Amino acid sequence: MSAASVILAAPTASAQDGPSVPRSAAENTDLWFVELQSPPTADGARMSTTRDEKDAFRREARRRGLKFTERRSFDTLWNGLSIKIAGSQLDTLSQMRGVKAIYPVGTVALPPRKKPAAPRLATAIAMTGADVAQNELGLTGAGVKVGVIDTGIDYDHPDLGGCFGPGCRVVGGYDFVGDAFTGGDATPVPDANPDDCDGHGTHVAGIVGAKGQVTGVAPDVTFRAYKVFGCEGETTDDVVLQSLERAYADRVNVVNMSIGFDFAWPTHPVAQGADRLVRRGVPVVASIGNNGTNGLYSAGAPGVGNQVIGVASFDNTHTNLPYFTITPDGTKIGYEPLQGTPPPPTSGSFPMARTGTPTTADDACDPLPAGSLTGKVALVRRGTCPFHTKARNAELAGATGVVIYNNRPGRFSGSAPGEPALTIPVVGVSDTEGALIDGRLAAGPVTMTWTADRAAFPNATGNQISDFSSYGPTPDLVLKPDLGAPGGFIRSTFPVEKGGYATLSGTSMSSPHVAGGVALLLQAKPGTPPGTVRTLLQNTADPKPQAGAAGALDNVHRQGGGMLDIPGAVLAKARIEPSKLSLGESQAGPAARTLTVRNQTNVARTYQLTHAPARATGPNTYQVTQHDAAAGVAFTSGGNPVTQVTVPPGGSATVTATITAPASLADRGLYGGYLTFTDTQDPGQVFRVPYTGFKGDYQSIPVLTPTANGFPWLARLTGTDFQKVPPASATFSMAGAQNIPYVLAHLDHPARRLRVDVFQADNGRNWGRAVDLQYLARDAAQDDFYYFPFNGETRRGNTPVTVPNGQYVLRLTVLKALGTGPADTETFTSPVFTIAR
Repeated sequence: MSAASVILAAPTASAQDGPSVPRSAAENTDLWFVELQSPPTADGARMSTTRDEKDAFRREARRRGLKFTERRSFDTLWNGLSIKIAGSQLDTLSQMRGVKAIYPVGTVALPPRKKPAAPRLATAIAMTGADVAQNELGLTGAGVKVGVIDTGIDYDHPDLGGCFGPGCRVVGGYDFVGDAFTGGDATPVPDANPDDCDGHGTHVAGIVGAKGQVTGVAPDVTFRAYKVFGCEGETTDDVVLQSLERAYADRVNVVNMSIGFDFAWPTHPVAQGADRLVRRGVPVVASIGNNGTNGLYSAGAPGVGNQVIGVASFDNTHTNLPYFTITPDGTKIGYEPLQGTPPPPTSGSFPMARTGTPTTADDACDPLPAGSLTGKVALVRRGTCPFHTKARNAELAGATGVVIYNNRPGRFSGSAPGEPALTIPVVGVSDTEGALIDGRLAAGPVTMTWTADRAAFPNATGNQISDFSSYGPTPDLVLKPDLGAPGGFIRSTFPVEKGGYATLSGTSMSSPHVAGGVALLLQAKPGTPPGTVRTLLQNTADPKPQAGAAGALDNVHRQGGGMLDIPGAVLAKARIEPSKLSLGESQAGPAARTLTVRNQTNVARTYQLTHAPARATGPNTYQVTQHDAAAGVAFTSGGNPVTQVTVPPGGSATVTATITAPASLADRGLYGGYLTFTDTQDPGQVFRVPYTGFKGDYQSIPVLTPTANGFPWLARLTGTDFQKVPPASATFSMAGAQNIPYVLAHLDHPARRLRVDVFQADNGRNWGRAVDLQYLARDAAQDDFYYFPFNGETRRGNTPVTVPNGQYVLRLTVLKALGTGPADTETFTSPVFTIAR
């Protein structure tokens, strides 16, 4: 059951009825995964066993009167089915014999597009050292097959080989859905031609391994394209799971998944399938998600998978932009055209005029003097009012164009919709460029000249975590993401018919940098197991400082090990395991963890042991606050304090790190840092182990919070709205969705388990369990909610029960994440209601 992704309007009420909220706001799904009891064949089960279980499920479902449509069946990496079923039947479904668990089938939408631009990947490639790996180490990814699960690949693109099939760069693949597929209930029309009519997958493939005008990370890999999107819209995660099983059958060497199902547990079926693929020898690299503005615990599946390499996004150090020049010296000013406005001209000179200063908060938000900007390009500071308002005021004052500069560090992209539509070009520039132009205008006249050219411009947020990159950790406090790579302002291949090249941003763009890096590592070290691949990448990654934090390292649960360092991983003379530490709750005191240092050379090596703290967050999940709070770290060996560890040639040594949560950090905060091992003979060989922990009692985080709507509710469905039921006033006939009770609840934090039990009102008799769900995600926003129907059927053990007419209450019980017993639960008991069939 998916959490709502739409913020609710304020509830309404009449004199007779309780407040109401729209059913559509909850976005509950009618598409569900049904996991069956046996493991899949990848974990040793027989195919006959998994198929017999599915046949038994179908028979039992018919016997129980369930009405559903079967969508897909899975045997290899996950054992179960995906089905379409009404929400009112979920209680029966979840309690059927042979059903291990049910999970909502989620959706993922294609990200918005930027206008196609000239090709440039060089600066992003340099950020990870891929250029060094190619030019100095001679690595190209030759012989490595990369599976790309995405929108397909435009195999006609010359940078991606220009053809499809044996002997081509894109050697094969499959289209699971067809061009017209838009997600949800749309009918898939699969075929063997995974051509990309959207662009996202082509962009991703170019980052992995383009070779032409653009050079990707591993320019000699071959591809298999698994198309799970149509030309527009969404896809569903049962389609994605099916593509994982196909990649396994095709024996690819690496899989890239620039796809994420947000706010996920590692038990998500796609994460489970990806984990099993890794255990079968195939590294899986996945984007961690683009929910950085939605707070903590927002990482997505499959990136949260325990064996998957989950990848965060860093902004590119440079961005390739069109530019205009300004007098007197022809300084180039790079700009981003605002969407929804006329394209900027490619020639022509105009005087500039400013409407405010770099300290004006509401620049051009009010009408400007008539004629004050006639024939001029206006310089306007961002802030307070919409772009359309600023540009329209400048247009009415006679401006021929508008340059809007940022009111915070860096560049921005945006749009200026509104009525009437603007008739002059509007572009955005950085805060520093705006201040430069403003200073020159303060000193005298400035003329700007539009050009048809492009150039590389430094990005003020380069090498910093992208603001959209999701926070970890997982709901069970496992450290995610694992590491990061460039994902903001990345230029790569795009379908030829759409211009050939484009700029996109997202963790979708960072994941293929790492997948390409894995391909180079596998070329350099053939046969390296997936676990060792992740260890080497994490050990050698380079953590980056947080913007505006005076050099303090950004959150470990935001950047993982740090920026991918491909030459560092290839040339590593040691590795340290485990490669990350998930410390869990600090309630029980300091956490002691033993680390094994493995020497990969034929001479003894000594490592200096140090600790680098990172910034902490907390305690609020939705409004993330940053704190300087360093954990205490002590290294010991054999019970004795140590500052160094010596490892024999080709051997190993152990050291114990004892980590104490920061005393200065408030409870419910998340802290982290890096245990650093520096080779005393070769100081360039630095290895790190990231760690993160939770301060205090994790189960102290409230789950059933009321929100502005006062949830939980007992509600009925009236038309298209849920209406809160006043106490002791509701009667239900149990005939159809409009005549059954619902419990509405907001989950402020992930829930390990959620149950709804039915009790007789007068004597407390337990009539059984109506709802039993596991691993629920937290709500995306603070006003979102879930709904849980009761259709009159319950279950006691394996026995189905029809609850007779009478008066009852529903008791909602939530077991908190990592909770173990009644002390870790929250409950809500509904008002009394009547069943009268």
